[in-house]
Amino acid sequence: VTGMGSENNMPLTFDLEQNYPNPFNPSTKIVYTISEKTFTSLKIFDILGNEIATLVGEEQPAGKYEVQFDASNLSSGVYLYKLQSNSLVQTRKMLLLK
Repeated sequence: VTGMGSENNMPLTFDLEQNYPNPFNPSTKIVYTISEKTFTSLKIFDILGNEIATLVGEEQPAGKYEVQFDASNLSSGVYLYKLQSNSLVQTRKMLLLK
């Protein structure tokens, strides 16, 4: 038995990894995987739910992606980052310490 992912290296899951480093100052790396070609959105929100930035907002093929987020103009605190692809959504917390 063989899996499709092992033959063509295509990801089989939708996943949003924890940012690194966390806590961070002033920039951090966000890694995510999407399993099919679709419109993908990666946004940053403050703890009150206000949108701070849109890091990704485009159609992307299946694969693993890495995005740098520079928060040098933001104050210390907890921020949320949300990945949305088709009907799949995943959100994680990150901490900015200055």
